[in-house]
Amino acid sequence: MTRVWLSRWEWECCGTPFAVGDAVDFGIVRRGADEWLTAALGAELAAGVDAVESHHEEEFDDRVHGRVVAVHRVALEHIERRQLRRPGHGAPPTVPAPADGEPWPEVQARSGAVFAVRRPERFVTVSEPVPGGAVLHPASGVDRSDDADASDDADARAESAGDPPPVRRVWSSPGWLVDVAES
Repeated sequence: MTRVWLSRWEWECCGTPFAVGDAVDFGIVRRGADEWLTAALGAELAAGVDAVESHHEEEFDDRVHGRVVAVHRVALEHIERRQLRRPGHGAPPTVPAPADGEPWPEVQARSGAVFAVRRPERFVTVSEPVPGGAVLHPASGVDRSDDADASDDADARAESAGDPPPVRRVWSSPGWLVDVAES
């Protein structure tokens, strides 16, 4: 059996849905987990990744062909902290930070006949993964419409009512681990 990592962003773009039991033919960009995947999944879980799939390259010398035996949606826990925005992080770099309660100055841009004005948000979100926070959830397949990102609705309601909570735990789903019985 070969365990293959599939990145969510690639499948949201143009992946073809499949289910457990389906025949698959994955283009493999690399064997084993890279540094990002190891950091995201943790060393123990990443050690079980045999291949990393991609379908945005022209040609693949390496492929995994076979039947899907199991699919696991990967959920990663993060701690999000809201911090006041500093100049240069979406605000004009020459502008000093406004006093508490004051809005950031507008950023203006002109392109031909189009003129846009936007005001950066007062806060930026800093997200840190929780070490060992990767959890596998059994899935029946991989589908582009699988909206598995799970943030707390109470936190979302609090954000819309005013300042966001200073710290919260959120889950993201960056991809799947797919077990393939190669043929």
